[in-house]
Amino acid sequence: MFFFTVRRLLSSIVVLFASSLAVFALCVASFDPLAPYRTRQPAPPPEFFANLREQLNLNEPFISRYFSWLGGVLTLDFGESNGGTAVGPQLLGRLGVTARMVIAAMVLAVILAIIVGVLTAVRQYKPEDYLFTFLTYVLIALPTFWFAALLKEFVAIQFNDLVGQQIFYTIGEQSPAIELIGTRSEIFWDRLGHLILPTISLAMLSFAAWSRFQRAAMLDVLNSDYIRLARAKGLQRRRVLVRHGLRNALIPLTTVVALNVGLIMGGAVVTETVFVWHGMGEYLIVSIGRSDLFPVLGWLLVAAFFVILFNLIADLLYAVLDPRIRLN
Repeated sequence: MFFFTVRRLLSSIVVLFASSLAVFALCVASFDPLAPYRTRQPAPPPEFFANLREQLNLNEPFISRYFSWLGGVLTLDFGESNGGTAVGPQLLGRLGVTARMVIAAMVLAVILAIIVGVLTAVRQYKPEDYLFTFLTYVLIALPTFWFAALLKEFVAIQFNDLVGQQIFYTIGEQSPAIELIGTRSEIFWDRLGHLILPTISLAMLSFAAWSRFQRAAMLDVLNSDYIRLARAKGLQRRRVLVRHGLRNALIPLTTVVALNVGLIMGGAVVTETVFVWHGMGEYLIVSIGRSDLFPVLGWLLVAAFFVILFNLIADLLYAVLDPRIRLN
């Protein structure tokens, strides 16, 4: 297991390095750091642009610029935005906001996908199977922004009006100034209240697709020879399903979840926009609108890091779920 983990870790580092190079090349080709200054009136003199290019190292070769940026990233220095603000503290601060939503949504989506996937596989072609199949296909077809808007309008607002108090929050990741006037307990419950709807919005669409994968994997396992043998030996049905069936059926779901981390982070950008969260999604959209190179570079690199991290975790989970994989 140790050597398996080391191999996967080293390969992940190589992939992260290649990802950083690809991200830097794409962003440098797409963004012009001088663009905000070209539209100023009156137009700055040529000397201004020459000095700015020198200051931003735009005259340096591509490889030199890349390694200069990468060296800063290794010390958590992601460069400066067009306004002269350090990107690192901004990015890391907003990462905590987005992480609350993404982690909660992934945990909720995985739990629901396993429960519904196993239930619909065991109850194949029964009313429960048809019901959840219909619901999952409806959720898959819904755009993220529209589903989030429906939750705000028909769940939060209507329910709050019905009970006569604020239960579900529709704007922001926390109440204004709660960190200044609230206790730790009040801050926790306030953030939890703001987290409910965005988490449901982000989790439901992922759960819908993941539950279909879990159902298919579970059906494949239930029809395998070793499951028939376990049943023929007289083992309890629950033990056969959980210990022999579910453990092997989780491997495809692990792969899908790891590969979908990037999609979830992309969905978080839309969800944060709908619920007005001041997280990484808002930071990315604002930075793109300003043609701000280093914030976009930082966001993409952080996203790539988490995609690679979750794929590494998936590789290690494969070895836990199926010990034979450690030999590969």
